[in-house]
Amino acid sequence: MSTEQTIPEGSAAAPDPKAVKGEWKCPLGDRHVHRDDVRKVWKECQEESFWYRALPLSVGSMAVTGGLIYNGVWQSSKRFGPFPKLIVAGILGYAVGKASYIGTCRSKFQELGLGPGPGFGPWSEGQKFGPFGKRACQHVCEECKKTPQAAPTEEIKR
Repeated sequence: MSTEQTIPEGSAAAPDPKAVKGEWKCPLGDRHVHRDDVRKVWKECQEESFWYRALPLSVGSMAVTGGLIYNGVWQSSKRFGPFPKLIVAGILGYAVGKASYIGTCRSKFQELGLGPGPGFGPWSEGQKFGPFGKRACQHVCEECKKTPQAAPTEEIKR
């Protein structure tokens, strides 16, 4: 048996979603975002956070630390020299630089339709999420008004 619906030639009507999918699906309930878009934004965030924040802060903090050691404000290690302090300064500068770019990346993901709304994630909106839940229709349209919503059932404790 085929679930495909044939459309007569010359007809501009789209196939009925109920006939194609087996049941009606809310058009705005499924917030699908393409993986390629997510990968592109993720890669963009990684590169920009490195070049514009992490690398400059890392090099800058190492330069300041080197200057403080050179001027005698900080003492270099007798055993290892100035390298441990320079390495720690570089790592801290890198971490602070990456962390400072989080807000910019969050706004880029929000433009895709991902990211925090009222809370963070679909579970914060009161809907079930994961393998045991279904995404609910988040708006009220004419088709949603026509289909009866099942009332939540509560188990009676005896």
